Amino acid sequence: MSADTRWLSTEESAAWVRLVALAELLPGALDAQLLRDAGLTHFEYVALMALAEAPDRTMRMTELASRTNATLPRLSHVARRLEERGLIRRFPCPTDRRATNATITEAGLQLIADAAPGHVETVRASVLDVLTPEQLEQLYAIAGAVLARLDPDGRLTATSCQFSEGPAVARAG
Repeated sequence: MSADTRWLSTEESAAWVRLVALAELLPGALDAQLLRDAGLTHFEYVALMALAEAPDRTMRMTELASRTNATLPRLSHVARRLEERGLIRRFPCPTDRRATNATITEAGLQLIADAAPGHVETVRASVLDVLTPEQLEQLYAIAGAVLARLDPDGRLTATSCQFSEGPAVARAG
């Protein structure tokens, strides 16, 4: 062991253990609700929402991978499943034939419209409703500080999301 290691204090260790538990449990809770109500994983829901919010409801697969914080191979696998279900359509980019675009279909739009109320209720019940307004501000600040370190180039939409504005989906109702 190195004498230079900055070991965690008792308080740091407790906070870290809770953060790891949250990171492990929350995706399962979100997936469970979406799978039950819409037959979608949370990742699939996020990908569909990104397409729904994009200009012309279309985006290059590389941009969609960045928006969803996924590798292109992972996104391609998920996109294949969504395409087989008729929720998206992929096609060559008209301005760069080396690239592939994805667009959400009417069926995909309807599915996320139907899934959104239950998803929002799960987000509220699992996280937001247990926080005071002050804790919500703290959560925003803490997540922002960590995201700034993990995503220094601001590639993810969440990194640049402003507290007073929220993401586009929140503003849309």
